Parts: sequence; C-alpha cells; structure tokens
Amino acid sequence: QVQVAESGGGLVQAGGSLRLSCAASGRTSGETVVGWFRQVPGKEREFVSGISRSGQTYYADSVKGRFTISRDNSKTTVSLQMNSLKPDDSAVYYCASTPRTAFFATRDYVTSQTSYVTWGQGTQVTVSS
Repeated sequence: QVQVAESGGGLVQAGGSLRLSCAASGRTSGETVVGWFRQVPGKEREFVSGISRSGQTYYADSVKGRFTISRDNSKTTVSLQMNSLKPDDSAVYYCASTPRTAFFATRDYVTSQTSYVTWGQGTQVTVSS
C-alpha cells in the first residue's frame, strides 16, 4: 500500500503563493490517483485537486485557475502549486492516495473521498488578509 506525506505548508499573505508536496512511497506509488483535500475546524473535509495515472487533472471550482497539480517524472511526488491565495484557502491540507487504479480515472472517482485509502498527516496553510 502506498504511503504519503505532505510538506510545504506555512503562513502567507493574501495574493501570495505556496507549493505543497506529497511524497509517495510504496511498490505501486506511480500507479494510483493522488488527491489533495482540505479541512477547516467545524467543516467537512473537501476536495481540492487530484491527478490520475494518465495525468488528467481535476480541480474544485473554488481553486480552478489558481491552483495547479502536477506529478514528477518519477511519479513519486505530486505537487500543488497555489497562487493568488485567499484567506478562505486557509485550512489543513491533506494528501491522499487511492489503491492501484486503471490508467484513466473519472472525475467522480478522483473527487470522492471514499476512493482514497491512504492519508497523510496534513499540513497547515494560513493565508492572512
């Protein structure tokens, strides 16, 4: 089973940028969907972005055009570049991995939390106004 660990959170002013990284390890680390989710206290965890084995990317409407997800050539690191950050983006960001999947994945599969079996510990992102 793939293990994941996030890094790169921090404090930034509104309008600034941060880059989160998700390091995946395990025999099938390049053969899963990797997603980013976020959660603020008192609210449900929500989907932010995900990338399939084929490289197809998906985004929540709230971050489309500002966030970019990518996977490196070794397929062991998935990054989330966050630009034009807003105070509403403040949350704990989690990286997650599905089991080994088919090469292509549907939006429903990528955006559903129930598809993911491995979760990182989370990294705090705080955007000040």
